[in-house]
Amino acid sequence: MDDVQARLSKCFTGVFPELPQSQIPIASLSSVKEWDSVATITLLTVIEEEFGVRFEPEQLEQLVSFRSILEFLRGREEVQ
Repeated sequence: MDDVQARLSKCFTGVFPELPQSQIPIASLSSVKEWDSVATITLLTVIEEEFGVRFEPEQLEQLVSFRSILEFLRGREEVQ
């Protein structure tokens, strides 16, 4: 697990503490029953703070899984 993935996993654990570690890499809006609109905003806020990035409103509908968020973060050059 690389640094970005480990940090993102920590963000998911903070927002979804009941989610087993083994389920985090495959977590998605459709697979995590606690993942609703409030959880989405909370998760993305935590990720913005952790990585020093900003999500644009038009990106939100694409960021619906651990994998999609990880790919977004890896594609950013300014991840801190």
